[in-house]
Amino acid sequence: MSKMIEEFKTFVMRGNVLDMAVGVIVGGAFGKITTSLVNDVLMPPIGLLMGRVDFAGLFVSLNGVAYPTLVDAQKAGAPTLNYGAFLNTIINFLIVAFTVFLLIKQINRLSQPPAKPAAPPAPTTKDCPQCLMVVPIKAVRCGHCTSTL
Repeated sequence: MSKMIEEFKTFVMRGNVLDMAVGVIVGGAFGKITTSLVNDVLMPPIGLLMGRVDFAGLFVSLNGVAYPTLVDAQKAGAPTLNYGAFLNTIINFLIVAFTVFLLIKQINRLSQPPAKPAAPPAPTTKDCPQCLMVVPIKAVRCGHCTSTL
C-alpha cells in the first residue's frame, strides 16, 4: 500500500501534472471572465441595437402556453427551449476559441528558432585562369582565349 502511495505522490508531483492543474484552474477562471464579458458587456448593446432584445430571455415554450418571460415559464414548470442562452454560449465559445488561437499562435511564433540565412546559390560561372574572363561552370575551354580549363 505504501508503494502505491509513493508512486501516486511521484505521479502527482511531476511537472506536467502540476502544469495541467494550473492550466485547468486558470482556464476555469478565464471561462468565467469570458462568460461575464458575453453576458454583461457584449450582449446588452447587441440586444439594444436589435430592438431591446435580451438574448438570455429568448425561449420557446414547448407546451404551447405563452409565457411573458422565461422566469415565468420556469416557475410554472413549463418545458422550454432556451435558444437565447444557447446563443450566449456560442458567442462565449467563439471568444474563448479565438483567444486560445491567438495565444497558441503567439507561443508558436516565440518558440521557433530564428530563421537561418539562406544558403548562397551554387555558382553557375567561373573565371578563366588565363584571361580571367567569366565562363560557364561546365565549360572545358574558354570562349575568349580558347585555353583548356
